[in-house]
Amino acid sequence: MKYRSKKKALILLADGTIFYGKAVGDKEGTAFGEVCFNTGMTGYQEIFTDPSYYGQLMVTTNAHIGNYGTNVDEVESDSVKISGLICRNFSYEYSRDAADKSLQAFLDENNLFAISDVDTRALVSYIRDNGAMNAVISTDVNNIEDLKRRLAEVPSMEGLELSSKVSTKEAYFVGDETAPYKIAALDIGIKKNILRNLVKRGAYVKVFPYNTSFDEMSAWEPDAYFISNGPGDPEPLVEAIEAAKRMIESAKPVFGICLGHQVIALANGISTYKMHNGHRGINHPVLNLVTGKGEITSQNHGFAINREETEANTDIEITHVHLNDDTVAGMRMKGKDVFSVQYHPEASPGPHDADYLFDQFFDLIKKGTAQAV
Repeated sequence: MKYRSKKKALILLADGTIFYGKAVGDKEGTAFGEVCFNTGMTGYQEIFTDPSYYGQLMVTTNAHIGNYGTNVDEVESDSVKISGLICRNFSYEYSRDAADKSLQAFLDENNLFAISDVDTRALVSYIRDNGAMNAVISTDVNNIEDLKRRLAEVPSMEGLELSSKVSTKEAYFVGDETAPYKIAALDIGIKKNILRNLVKRGAYVKVFPYNTSFDEMSAWEPDAYFISNGPGDPEPLVEAIEAAKRMIESAKPVFGICLGHQVIALANGISTYKMHNGHRGINHPVLNLVTGKGEITSQNHGFAINREETEANTDIEITHVHLNDDTVAGMRMKGKDVFSVQYHPEASPGPHDADYLFDQFFDLIKKGTAQAV
């Protein structure tokens, strides 16, 4: 049924700034989180289900959201992970043959509150100038003072450990147990498409909870280790950082993506920091310093590693830089088969610019297993 809500809604930022819109569907509701924006023209379903976005209010900069519906195969986890959605034009109807339901039905199933008819250009411009901050979206437009009070109690993303909210509770297996290679993956917010990329290259993957010790992972006798993407501040992940140190000492290949990249940096004594508004989109330009080639990448992170400390670390070589702001987008350890990137090669917006990173990981695994024979 074609439907357009008339219920007034608002976005209240932590600094008191207010933007107005309308509730999607017939819902009344309130949702809190850190407000951020993604510049991707497509991929909203993948964004909403990406564990890296846990606890965030997502502003989509594309003017139309929902016009191609949703598909059960296009999720990155078992549920929606964002706290709420903010968009300009919400499409209640969809026109893609491959879709199995409308975005409204998908959001209703996941009990996600969304608001539309927002001046997202003005909102994104404000976030760019003033930085990502906590916010609330609500239809309770007549109780702003109460919303301010409740918003003040929401913890800052800086210092917040969120991997425990999205990680698996029990270890599980993905792939064919007769596959030639075994990879132990530390799930600090892993995406399904990362696992697909590992499996299709010949891996049998055991996915471990975020706080699993290295001893437990190594007891499975894997050929390599993988540290996933995920949400929140990397510094509170003390168990993952310690596990990463032991992985590095093991002399087996280690690959980290996004939060995993930051964990590997912390394991090497390199600090991280919260960015002004982060990188979130599917058109971020990265320069590969090893090959001299440019890559179009998918990124979604609000923290980064300290470039000066990375350059000063004699065990580390910077392999990739973000061309918009010169932040570290990739690194590798000298004399060890350990590397990481601050973007998502499995998302392939190029579409194949960064696929080689998985192949590079498997080349290291093949080399290691051949030497062990």
